[in-house]
Amino acid sequence: MTTLKIASWNINSVRARAIIVERFLCEESPDVLCLQETKAHNDVFPADLFNRLGYTHHALNGQRMHHGVAILSRVPLQEHGAHDWQDNGEARHIGVRLPGGVRLENVYVPAGGDVPDRTVNPKFGQKLDFIGRMTRWSEGLREPTLIVGDFNVAPLECDVWSHKALLDVVSHTPIEVEALGALQSAHGWVDLGRQFIPAPQRCFTWWSYRSPDWTRNDRGRRLDHMWASPSLAPQATAHAVHEPCRAWEKPSDHVPLVVELSL
Repeated sequence: MTTLKIASWNINSVRARAIIVERFLCEESPDVLCLQETKAHNDVFPADLFNRLGYTHHALNGQRMHHGVAILSRVPLQEHGAHDWQDNGEARHIGVRLPGGVRLENVYVPAGGDVPDRTVNPKFGQKLDFIGRMTRWSEGLREPTLIVGDFNVAPLECDVWSHKALLDVVSHTPIEVEALGALQSAHGWVDLGRQFIPAPQRCFTWWSYRSPDWTRNDRGRRLDHMWASPSLAPQATAHAVHEPCRAWEKPSDHVPLVVELSL
């Protein structure tokens, strides 16, 4: 058996944050890096950066200025594919098959706007519909799969700095939590974050740029996730949230997650 180390990070522009991406890869040395919100079309993606660091296998689904996902790897990737769960051509998913046969799916769920009501905020409806399409896909899934990314939902009361204050705030509303729960149940997905950091322990992956000192008020949310198929979950041997990255120079508002799988 071999151990595969897989990282996931909403980088909020891969070109703008190339320095911290390189730092993270040099310090943590994952075998595979999944990025969300790359904000770079495939033809301007900084492939040379990753090639120089040994990540020579690329699966890209980019979009100019917005969205975009990528998988960069030191091990071969096969069977690249992208689902249009947004149903409008936005670049929000890329999937591959890893050595050993496991599927790896990298997803960037829409944020959903500011008002949690689809009748007045179409973006919120698009987010719920996106999760609904993922749910129907999950219902038919029959192979061991790891799905990672920015789900833009903090499902548990302890996944946000204040459950009471955020009940009506997009990312933690009951309707979003219910939708994500239906997605999880559709395949019996195992939430690796909470498998290794059980609730109600503190576990945040995102802090707003609006906060003048994110460390002082610690108003975080757990928006980023790693879920494994029931048959794959026992092969997860470690999981970490790299919170110090939020304090790096010109940081993303999200921090990386890393899981280790014995395959």
